[in-house]
Amino acid sequence: MHMSLHPKSPILIVEDSLVDFEVIVESFEELGILNPIYHCKEGEEALDFIFQRGEYSNKAKAPRPTLILLDLNLPGTDGREVLAEIKKDNFLKSIPVVVLTTSTNERDIEKCYSYGANSYLQKPIDVEGFSRLMKAIKEFWCELAILPQ
Repeated sequence: MHMSLHPKSPILIVEDSLVDFEVIVESFEELGILNPIYHCKEGEEALDFIFQRGEYSNKAKAPRPTLILLDLNLPGTDGREVLAEIKKDNFLKSIPVVVLTTSTNERDIEKCYSYGANSYLQKPIDVEGFSRLMKAIKEFWCELAILPQ
């Protein structure tokens, strides 16, 4: 039997808003998602983490994520560039990347899917909506989807 998201599998959240990050983590905890959570606030930091370079060259400090939640509007290197870099790397492109953003811009949606995003979700504006969205992410990505190990 294939497990979906193993409880020890790292989840990387790339999010510059501390409030949004905390809401995601709290929702995960309430839903019983106990996976190790890693947090990057900027695109360049996320790329260093994912490619295990710079301050993240110690693999213990930056384990390969099994799932990435990616905000698009980040300071510096934005989420679109982060997504493109991940998906053009043969070793990393199998990691599911869920774009989590406020943007419903048609061009952003097109671009993200053309880069290889695994899903594109709009961030809700209220905590209740956020909880519902996190529950849907848990049900799909942590329970139903079979992910590469």
